[in-house]
Amino acid sequence: MLQLEFNMSSFKNTTSSSVVFLLNGVPGLEAFHTWISIPFCFLYATALSGNSLVLCAIVTQPSLHEPMYYFLSMVSTTDLGLSISTLITVLGIFWFNAREISFNACLSQMFFIQLFTVMESSVLLAMAFDRFVAISNPLRYASILTDLKIAQIGVAIVTRGTLILTSMVVLLKHLSYCRSHVLHHSFCFHPDVMKLSCTDTRINSAVGLTALITTAGVDSIFIILSYFLIFKTVLSITSSEERKKAFSSCISHIGAVAVFYIPLISLSFVHRFGKGVPPYVHTLIADAYLLIPPVMNPIIYSVKTKQIRRAVLKVLHTTVTKN
Repeated sequence: MLQLEFNMSSFKNTTSSSVVFLLNGVPGLEAFHTWISIPFCFLYATALSGNSLVLCAIVTQPSLHEPMYYFLSMVSTTDLGLSISTLITVLGIFWFNAREISFNACLSQMFFIQLFTVMESSVLLAMAFDRFVAISNPLRYASILTDLKIAQIGVAIVTRGTLILTSMVVLLKHLSYCRSHVLHHSFCFHPDVMKLSCTDTRINSAVGLTALITTAGVDSIFIILSYFLIFKTVLSITSSEERKKAFSSCISHIGAVAVFYIPLISLSFVHRFGKGVPPYVHTLIADAYLLIPPVMNPIIYSVKTKQIRRAVLKVLHTTVTKN
């Protein structure tokens, strides 16, 4: 009886917040973590500075107080959140070999990574709708996408992500973790944490897959539908110059969609179907998923959007002059 009580106590401990997970850097290259940290530092610095500049330019320049740029500021905010969510654990592993992370801290990091991912997917969908309205109905553009409407869209985006992801976190807290506590990445990712449980995770897996389908999956379908309607509208324009102008206004958004969805889809497929794939492939795809969108989005919009480029240069000039 005493032995049974001891076993029950041990089992309860595996489901409590006392569980500690061990994060991983790049498998097989632990001796080179200090050198590997250099490009990671550069990428994080680029992501943080680039998105901060874009956000600052949009906030401070009245000429950018338009629906398109409001949505771009949301993208920059989510990219900053995504970068900050992983910065401490990733660089902590490379610099100090700080691999331990508590159960609650792991769930919190996982929640915010997933939340900012869902938010960015939602904002990209909103931007596709913005481009459709601007091209198909330019005269009513300002009356359709008012400041109030954009604020409501922003609240809906945050609420949607929070409601969908809360259930994933709650279900993970009810699992027992009596296997190895070693994770495969330098951050907490839902499928990675779920695989460490020694109890039935079919419900967790189903909820995770449903969350992915109902967010990024549904968003991508509507983005494709929006661009089908956009291209149909553009092709009906008689003036070749106007067609070119309409297409060019979508290039930045198409680039942002590509750099977001390609790494996300790749990571999801590798986690679910890539059991025989070498560990470093998982790591590289996960890092691409985390860093490519935050790094590339400010570059894409600064290069392809003249107004953003001018505003960013103006902010930099003002900062340098003040110093």
